[in-house]
Amino acid sequence: MASVRDLRRRVKSTENMQKITKAMKAVAAAKMRRAQDTVQAARPYSKRMRAVLGRVASASTGSANHPLLVVRDPNKVAYIIVTSDAGLCGGFNGNVIRMTEQLLKGSSADISLITVGRKSYDYFRKRGYKIEKEYVGLGDEIKNSTAREIGSLVINKYSEAEYDEVYVVFSQFVNVLVQRPTIIKVLPAEPPEQDENAVKVNYIFEPPTAIAVLAELLPKYIENAVFQAMLESKAGELSARMTAMDNATKNASDMISSLTLTMNRVRQAAITSEISEIVGGAAALE
Repeated sequence: MASVRDLRRRVKSTENMQKITKAMKAVAAAKMRRAQDTVQAARPYSKRMRAVLGRVASASTGSANHPLLVVRDPNKVAYIIVTSDAGLCGGFNGNVIRMTEQLLKGSSADISLITVGRKSYDYFRKRGYKIEKEYVGLGDEIKNSTAREIGSLVINKYSEAEYDEVYVVFSQFVNVLVQRPTIIKVLPAEPPEQDENAVKVNYIFEPPTAIAVLAELLPKYIENAVFQAMLESKAGELSARMTAMDNATKNASDMISSLTLTMNRVRQAAITSEISEIVGGAAALE
């Protein structure tokens, strides 16, 4: 059994750890609120862009000839995997990585990975997967320039037939307690079908043809899909970290209580033993 001194040292160490997890929870909560506001503000734009894309695609003739809409056999597939740079966020990264691994194991295609976040990069690099490009150390502020760079990369490779399909795997932010691993196809671009009951909108196109507008709109749509995935992932990461640090703080409190109780019992046993020795010694002198 540990001594009182060892138990006291463990209690002190756990209290110090509790202070750290409590501080990390507060930092994550502050950042999470900003990230949550950002992702919620970006969703209407993303939704409206999909709607406009669908209407323009339905109004254009011969749009299937656009390089980003051409459907090919999926012999070469690229996955954009969005995780965090740091850990201490529960199963946030593990859920995305597991979903990606299931997709990779069930595929016979030539796989290329584009990793966003150090966790996905380290995991798949160690396992020998082909990593086309990695983005690490992006910080807490998601920049549209990064999404534009990723979008341009996959657009160019898809247009040159180096990729036949491109997917984004990320954690969708649902609420503070729920982050849902999600996969979406970004290439070939699939404009949403128009609702027959929806109000028909007649566009006046500038440039003068729908195909020219579609050519301008498709790259922006793909870049926005990547950007939205990164925003969702960042909000989910901070929410998961806040929850994990809250659980760690509570577990530390339970551990401190348990260690304190054990320490008191050991100390009481030592005192009882000393009293028994004194009484036994006094009785031996009589």
